[in-house]
Amino acid sequence: MEALETKLKGCFILEPNIFNDKRGYFFESFNQKLFQELTETQTVFLQDNESFSTKGVLRGLHYQTGSYAQAKLVRVVLGKVLDVAVDIRKDSKTFGKHVSVELSAENKKQLFVPRGFAHGFIVLSETAIFSYKCDNYYNKASEAGIIYNDLDLNIDWQLPEKELLVSEKDIILPTFKNAILP
Repeated sequence: MEALETKLKGCFILEPNIFNDKRGYFFESFNQKLFQELTETQTVFLQDNESFSTKGVLRGLHYQTGSYAQAKLVRVVLGKVLDVAVDIRKDSKTFGKHVSVELSAENKKQLFVPRGFAHGFIVLSETAIFSYKCDNYYNKASEAGIIYNDLDLNIDWQLPEKELLVSEKDIILPTFKNAILP
């Protein structure tokens, strides 16, 4: 496995070693020791989540605040998504910047989103199964977010606005300037 740090400090794209033959493929999707060595973190994951979505579904931008902040290791099991991480660490040199990466069942890339980041994704294929590990438990009272189409963040979601399927909860999220940031 190889870890490539993005332009956002602490946010990594992980590329596994894939072994293909006439029977199919094999790869190690997660190894705690190797993950910690490659990312130089002590992150330990406590919870796994999975979602199924159809083309145009946009989930995000979400994060947890306070003692329930979460780091995530995300990947796609089926289909293709554009995954986005936004640095919301006020003391960071890249505060307010984002990184986008295409994750797919085909490329098997993963994105490590550390604590202090907002996260979201949009489904680019007909369907997608999105899987992620969290280093902290979910707490409804600690959930927060930023509206996906914030003008200051200027994220290119790669699909026309009319094709997006966004939850009622996500449509009313605050702008980056008005969000409750950690």
